Amino acid sequence: MKIIKIWFVLLVLTSNLACSQNDSLNQLDFLIGTWKMEGKENYESWEKIDNKFVGESYKIENGLKKVSETIEIKLEKQGVIYTPTVFDQNEGKGIPFQLKHSKENLFSFENLKHDFPKKIQYKIITSNKLFISVLGENDEGFSYNVIRQIKN
Repeated sequence: MKIIKIWFVLLVLTSNLACSQNDSLNQLDFLIGTWKMEGKENYESWEKIDNKFVGESYKIENGLKKVSETIEIKLEKQGVIYTPTVFDQNEGKGIPFQLKHSKENLFSFENLKHDFPKKIQYKIITSNKLFISVLGENDEGFSYNVIRQIKN
């Protein structure tokens, strides 16, 4: 009987953890769509496929789309993981960043062992405007606004 009770408690705890992690993933639905950097022809586009987010960053040059990186956000054992893959860096392999903070409309993906960036943050300003920060040591780096162009 004790084994059944222990098993039941573990099952409840595991399902509560899975639900809270899925909630963390669903909090990112605001990303869905195409976003344009203010003042530049740089874009970030996101869609949700099979319970994960798939995105890409690109520029429009001479009327042509030039993709510079792909991005994936999905639920893994260690939590919600943001993985950008920049084609001409890190031998084409993705770098994982774990969602560490999600409060007050700020979502911080962090990998403090990575050289740069160490943090990639999305802050919701309005439903059609985001503030993105790419940060390294001592939270130094760069930031920019993006405006929603298309909501998928």
